[in-house]
Amino acid sequence: MRSGKVTYRLVVLLLAVLFGVFFSAPSFLQTQNGSKINLGLDLQGGLYMLLGVETEVAIESKIKSIAASINYYTKKEDILIDKLKFKQDVIEFNLIDPDESVKLEKMLSEIQGLVIDKRDLSYHITLSDEEKQSTIQYAIDQAVETIRNRLDQFGLAEPTVAKQGEDKILVELPGIKTQEDEQRARELIAKAAHLQLMAVDDKRQDQAHTMSDVQVQAYGNIIYSDVKNEEIKYMLKAIPVLDGSMLTDARVAFSQQNNQPIINFSLNSEGARIFGDFTGANVGKRLAIVLDGKVYSAPVINERIGGGSGQISGGFSVQEAHDVAIALRSGALLAPVKMLEKRSIGPSLGAESIEKSMNALAFAAAMIVVFMLLYYGISGVFANVALIANVIILVAIMALFGATLTLPGMAGIVLTIGMAVDANVVINERIRELLRDGASLRQSVQKGYENAMSAIVDANITTLITVIALYAYGTGPVKGFAVTMSIGILVSMLTAILGTHGFFDYFMEKIERSGKTGFWFGYKRD
Repeated sequence: MRSGKVTYRLVVLLLAVLFGVFFSAPSFLQTQNGSKINLGLDLQGGLYMLLGVETEVAIESKIKSIAASINYYTKKEDILIDKLKFKQDVIEFNLIDPDESVKLEKMLSEIQGLVIDKRDLSYHITLSDEEKQSTIQYAIDQAVETIRNRLDQFGLAEPTVAKQGEDKILVELPGIKTQEDEQRARELIAKAAHLQLMAVDDKRQDQAHTMSDVQVQAYGNIIYSDVKNEEIKYMLKAIPVLDGSMLTDARVAFSQQNNQPIINFSLNSEGARIFGDFTGANVGKRLAIVLDGKVYSAPVINERIGGGSGQISGGFSVQEAHDVAIALRSGALLAPVKMLEKRSIGPSLGAESIEKSMNALAFAAAMIVVFMLLYYGISGVFANVALIANVIILVAIMALFGATLTLPGMAGIVLTIGMAVDANVVINERIRELLRDGASLRQSVQKGYENAMSAIVDANITTLITVIALYAYGTGPVKGFAVTMSIGILVSMLTAILGTHGFFDYFMEKIERSGKTGFWFGYKRD
């Protein structure tokens, strides 16, 4: 082998380093362009929240939705029922014509999880215990996904939204620095965004201010206030015509009359059919557009409205309309969320954390570099070069995938540096053993790598299994630690094993000519 021979090992390392320099530069230099590592909550400051889910409301929403389906189906099929009403987790109604019972019960049998108590022509419907539990679980999972979707559309970089325990949700919002941003994010998270189209009871509208709650419920009605004026009350049919579960899109637009922001919404095919049928059968009557228990408008139906679209106007500001549209697009929360714990982490604390972490990283790296140089000579220099390449490539990969770096993640980088050097320590010790046994320099290097390989691979695989388990079952910071560790382990296999072997290949003839084992390996052979 001639001096300066470039093998595939060295070529692979050089290409990997070029890749690392190119993709890590935006993160190190903080340039405007290029993919960069996102800093976590503990490094750049932000908002930490622990939310609770009011799961009992999810049961009530489910019951209300089923009641709306029964109301629509019976009217469509001309099945006469009387006194259809719901209260918390119970639906009650009377069937007028007993001959229609078979058709009605066929429809009810297609709805999963119902417990039907029929007494003559009176129906008493509740959810089974299994369906209630399933509804609660779905409400929690749906809340996690809905909040995550809202925050993604809000424009925050790498928000963390994860289920914690049985019925709690952890939310971390890095980059929230002002009270205005914090308030806006909290309102967006907590907004139920429950859209309902509800019929106005024009016969009893005049009694909206005088009728008692018991009387209102007896008529199967509910009273909601106007969004602009709490003094204005609307007497509405409690069972909605349709709700936001049938909504497919919501966009901000501007009214042609006054140029004020409005929200145009679209319904799916089922919602469009129900909307068209209702408006066609109720020309001259009023339909209220209700969002989170407030009436935004209650226009008179002048004609059948097809196409499955409508609009919400309520004196929005542009920002309010934008946030409401985000909430509607991402879906309504089946159950409201409440704040259990809130912590604001200032950017100064994040900057202090970065400084301390970088100092720890620099100190650890410096100590390792000095030790490897003094103890292993030039082979220690090879290990140090591979170490620097490891960090650069690790940062590049994390930046390329838009990963979030947290304090535990930085701890993972420090630990990765130690593990990468550990592989070279094992290799160098195997080479020294072979030199002590009288093997040639070339043979010592070749066999040293072969003998060390099994120990290094086994150690890295077992560690990789552990960090995969941490990622699968951990949350937030634990995942960040697992990500940096797993990437670091895989990169160290490239730099610490393949890369340093490439250096020995390149310098082997020079090593053999000099014969200075102390200079090259830190071990002077007699």
